[in-house]
Amino acid sequence: MTLVNARDVLVIGGYGAVGSVVCARLAQAVPGRVVPAGRSLAAAQEAARRIGSPRAERVDLADPATLDAALDRVGLVVLAVEPGDDRVARACLARGVSLVDVSASRGQLEATEVLDEVAREAGAAAVLSVGVAPGLTNLLARRAHDLVGGAQEIDVAVVLGGGEAHGADAIRWTVDGLVGPRPDGGPRQVLLPALGRRTVHPFDFSDQHALRRTLDVPRVTTRFALDSRVLTASLFGARRSGVLRAFRGARGRRALAAVFGAVHVGGDRFALAATARDGDRAAQVSLVASGQGRVTGLVAAEAALAVLAGRVPPGVRHVEQVDGLADLPERLVAAGGDAAVELFVDGVAAQSPAVVPVSRALHIASQSSHEGPGGRASEAAVAGEPADAAACASPASVTPR
Repeated sequence: MTLVNARDVLVIGGYGAVGSVVCARLAQAVPGRVVPAGRSLAAAQEAARRIGSPRAERVDLADPATLDAALDRVGLVVLAVEPGDDRVARACLARGVSLVDVSASRGQLEATEVLDEVAREAGAAAVLSVGVAPGLTNLLARRAHDLVGGAQEIDVAVVLGGGEAHGADAIRWTVDGLVGPRPDGGPRQVLLPALGRRTVHPFDFSDQHALRRTLDVPRVTTRFALDSRVLTASLFGARRSGVLRAFRGARGRRALAAVFGAVHVGGDRFALAATARDGDRAAQVSLVASGQGRVTGLVAAEAALAVLAGRVPPGVRHVEQVDGLADLPERLVAAGGDAAVELFVDGVAAQSPAVVPVSRALHIASQSSHEGPGGRASEAAVAGEPADAAACASPASVTPR
C-alpha cells in the first residue's frame, strides 16, 4: 500500500475493546507509527508495548490541553471513544489532522458533518459512521440501494449477541435508546442467514438518519433485537408497557447500565440486513459475524488505512460515501473468521455482491418479479461455511409482523 499520509496515527481509546483491535491492525500496516492514547498513560504505554510502538500519549477529553499536545506529529486520529460532541473533530480538522470516528451518537455525528468546509479548507478527511451499526449497516444499505437502482424505502435490521462483553459507551448508548422516546414504526420480522426469522423493533440507530441524507431515500428505518428471543421480548415488552420510563433519570440509567454490564445472555454472533425497495424491485444484503467489538475495530482500521492511502478526499463523509470502502464486507470475509456475506435480489441468490454488476442484478430482479421467487443457494460458500437451513427455507424479505 502506498501511503500519502506519513505522520503518526493517534488512537484515542487505544487500549479499549475496539481501540486495541484498531491499534493491532494498524501496527501491522504502518509499524512504529501507531500511538495508543487515553486517560491512563500507563494503560496506553502497555498497549504501545504490545504492538511494538515507541510512543503513547495521555489524552483526557475533559482536558483539551492534553489532546492539543498529543496532536503534534499526528496526521490521523481514530476516535474509539464517545465524547458526545464535536470537540475532538473540531480540534483535529481545524489543524489539518484527518479523523476516523467510531462513535454511534447521532448528535455527535451530525455536529461533525457541519465541519465539512473546515476540513476541506485544511486538507483533512473525516470518515463517520465507522463500525457495525452504524458502519457495516450503512454499507449494506448502499449496496441494496444500488441494486434496485435507487430505493424509496430501506429497512435495516440489527441482531446483536447478548453474550458479548461491551464497552461502557456501547452499554450507555443502548440504555439511552431503551429508556428514551420510542421511535416511529412497529416491529417487523426479517429472515437472517444463520439466525432464521427474527422479530426486530424500531431503535434510534444513527445510520437511518444519515442514510436519508446520503442516499436521498425518504424512508429509512433501523430495527434491533438481541440474539436471545426471551431477552428481546422482555426488553421491548417493558419499553412498550412504559416500565422503562422509570429509568429515564441519571440514576436509573446508571442502574440499567450496571445490569447490562454484568449480565450476558446469548452468544457473540451478530447479524445485519439491509432491504431496499423501489416499486416491485427489492434487494436484501445480509452479513453475519462474531465479535461485534472485534469487527468494529477492523472496520475502523480499514477506514483509517483508506485515509492514509489518500483514497478519501478532504471533507467529512459517512462510510457509505467513500467509494474505496464499498467492498469492505467482502474484505472482512476474505480476512477469515466467522464473517459471511449473502446477497439476495427478490429472493434469488446472486453469486457475490462484488462481482454482480448492477445492470445484471436489476435484470434478475425484473425476471423474478414475473416468474416468482425461485430456489436459491446460499452464498455462505464465500466464507467457506454451509448454508443455514432456516435461511434457505423461504425468500429473504422483511415483512410486517
